[in-house]
Amino acid sequence: MKRSASQRAPGIQVEAQGQMPPGVIAYAQEKVGAVTGRTREPVLFARVRLTHMANPAMERPALAQANLDVGGRPVRAHVAATTVTEAVDLLQDRLAARLERLQEHWEARRGRRPVPGAHEWRHGDEPAHRPGHFPRPAEERQVVRHKSFSLARESPDEAAFELELMDYGFHLFTDIGTGEDSVLYRSGPTGYRLAQVRPHPHLVGPVAVPLTVSDLPAPRMNLAEAKQRLDIAGLPFVFFADDTTGRGNVLYHRYDGHYGLISPSG
Repeated sequence: MKRSASQRAPGIQVEAQGQMPPGVIAYAQEKVGAVTGRTREPVLFARVRLTHMANPAMERPALAQANLDVGGRPVRAHVAATTVTEAVDLLQDRLAARLERLQEHWEARRGRRPVPGAHEWRHGDEPAHRPGHFPRPAEERQVVRHKSFSLARESPDEAAFELELMDYGFHLFTDIGTGEDSVLYRSGPTGYRLAQVRPHPHLVGPVAVPLTVSDLPAPRMNLAEAKQRLDIAGLPFVFFADDTTGRGNVLYHRYDGHYGLISPSG
């Protein structure tokens, strides 16, 4: 597939890859611009990526992703749909929800309203529109993206906020209460689940989000073993303790059928 040159509306970049319907770039600029135009904080950067996967095996081959910088805070949304136009519409709705949540967070910090309670963290059926992954044969899969960085030290509530704001399927962080490398992910329609390298359920303090804590330690394994577990289990990701460092890592399926790896840098 040939990538088109980046195209820009005031403050918005749009990149397109694959077969695109006529006028879809301007349509994406209009839809995303309608959302960013309502923010109270300045939108310092906005980029939209539209991709149409040329593969009939994919149920939802149209992908739309937006990355924003809103007042210095990154915001991300990522959706999949049957057509590119539908993906843009879903992207607009998803961005609007994330920007509303960010505004609530800022207002709570400024003392204008109480901190959001558990009922305000519900994410409904949003995961239904998340991109799936191409069914690439296991022997062809490779780790094509490895991100290594210093993990944020934060509470499960803060991790849930990051997960929702950045539209992640999971969030790897260091739990500030226990000091353990941990992963937070969605569990059921309205809840979250926390897994840790060495679980300390009794040390996880009160939280606003609906949370369950796994009492099982992360399996200690190497990358090859993690790949095998991911393929056999059919899960979207595997959280494991690296057999050399003991630190928490996440190996996950990318939309292109390959793997991505996230690990701590120090």
